[in-house]
This record gives sequence, structure tokens and C-alpha cells, in this order.
Amino acid sequence: MTRIIAGRAGSLPLDVPDAGTRPTSDRVRESLFGALESADVLDGAAVLDLYAGSGALALEAVSRGAASADLVEKSARAAAVAQRNAGRVAKAVGTDAVIRVHRSAADAYLRAARGPFDLVFLDPPYDVGEAELAATLALLVPLLAPGADVVIERAARSPQPSLPPGLAATRDKRYGDTALWWATTADAAV
Repeated sequence: MTRIIAGRAGSLPLDVPDAGTRPTSDRVRESLFGALESADVLDGAAVLDLYAGSGALALEAVSRGAASADLVEKSARAAAVAQRNAGRVAKAVGTDAVIRVHRSAADAYLRAARGPFDLVFLDPPYDVGEAELAATLALLVPLLAPGADVVIERAARSPQPSLPPGLAATRDKRYGDTALWWATTADAAV
């Protein structure tokens, strides 16, 4: 079972699409959000969750104080699940946090989106190639706020993502078969 781990919607169960997604484990999310909270990244943040699946990452951020979340999911079934989850979290949180679900491919969304985003999660399907991921990251850079954080989730066997100008790697961590790569806007990494 996937659930919101902490915050105002803590312990709230989340639906997961029946196929085509790979939910981030509670263990990985707990570690990720512990790091984000200790870095004071979440409070009031504008969050973007590309390849959102159930929306668990962005919704966890809203539960812990993010001001807004945009969940982008290409699959109609997964987007419907994310929309249901977003409604539950919005009701549980009970604040003016804005949660929007966009049924769109990541690159198409980025071409039309308006930022700035303070925190971005990218958890593409494992079959998304490195060149395709690099192109998506390049589209993302102009939408990032100064000092924005980007977290990329991939298979642990994947190479480090190629970052475009404007993003600098800051850390990486492996959790079994999962790897997280962190980056920030290049001006903030100096």
C-alpha cells in the first residue's frame, strides 16, 4: 500500500495505477523527504512532478507544506488515479495549496508551462533513454526558480543523467534497485 508518510495528510492511503507505473517505495520517499525537510526546501514551494504516476511525490510535498503542485502524467488511467489522490490530499490538508493534474507527455507540458518551480521530481519509466531524459531536462531549465532542486529517480544500474547547462549535480543516493540524483540550478551550486 502506498500512503502519504508525514505532514498534514500523513497516513492517508493513495491509490496506485494498476499498470504502467513504478511507485517510489515508502523507504525511498521517507529518506528523500527527510533530506528535503532538513534543507528547508518544502515550505511554500512550487512543485512539479513529471511522470507523476499516482502523484505520491508531489502530494507528499503538499502534505509537508508545499504551496502548489503540478502533476504531469501521460497515461489517462494514471492521471485519473493522480486526480483522485490529489482530491483526497487537498481535503486532508485543508489549506489553500493548489494541486493541478495535467494529462500530458512531460515534454509537451514543459513546452507550454509557466514556472518558476522550486522543486521538481522526475521519475520517468525505466525505458526512457538517456538522450530523451537529457532533452526533457533541457526543456525544464528555463522553468526553474533560482536555487531550485531537481530530483531524478532511475534504476540503480542507469548511468548518471546528463545534465544540461543551467543544472549542476549535487548528490546521488542508491536504495537497492533505485537511484536518486539531485541537481540544482547552476547559479545556486557555486
